[in-house]
Amino acid sequence: IENWVKMARHAHERGMTFYDAADLYGSHRNVKEILKEVPREKAILLTKIWTRPEKWNSDTPTKTIDRFRTETGSDYFDIVLLHCMTNAKWQEEKKPYIEALSEAKQKGIIKTVGVSCHNFEALKLAVEDPWVDVILARINPEGLVMDASSDEVMSVLKKAHDSGKGIIGMKIFGEGKMTEESRREQSLKYVIGSKNVDCMTIGMTSVEQIDEAVNSIMRIVKG
Repeated sequence: IENWVKMARHAHERGMTFYDAADLYGSHRNVKEILKEVPREKAILLTKIWTRPEKWNSDTPTKTIDRFRTETGSDYFDIVLLHCMTNAKWQEEKKPYIEALSEAKQKGIIKTVGVSCHNFEALKLAVEDPWVDVILARINPEGLVMDASSDEVMSVLKKAHDSGKGIIGMKIFGEGKMTEESRREQSLKYVIGSKNVDCMTIGMTSVEQIDEAVNSIMRIVKG
């Protein structure tokens, strides 16, 4: 955790304010540590709730959200997503979780709700669902570790973004498969240039990787 906090501190100094956590990652304790240094109002905190209780957590959704608040040391979350939707039946299958997140949103515990998608049909359904504020989707120009081709996914993301939903991109570097810096840069250009993705979650293991990503993004944004 010490190395993570060191990296998070460096990332904050470089202008990163978005923290992507999840119950399944066990990363809430990491978030709690960095929020001791970063003012809560200057951070955007996302977490994800696992919806297959037989494989992870048997508590009720409401009790689970309360646990999240204790684990992160934050009274509220900017974004909470249903974690890893893999079919077009999630609206019905995850109803208790949807209801619990909606109730927490009404109370101000959660600002926005949505889904992370690992299936193209699930993604297309999220675009049409008025309950969904935010979509976390796999996107890169090479089609690596994605739910459909880059063109197909980007078309769906455009529709969602045009309708007012927030879009977060993941697997930007194909789950680490883009080993060359030039490929990573091309992917960032593709995602940022689309104007359909509001922010990205990129896995990093060193301050050098943070610097590379920030420098690349700044070059692209400045044109």
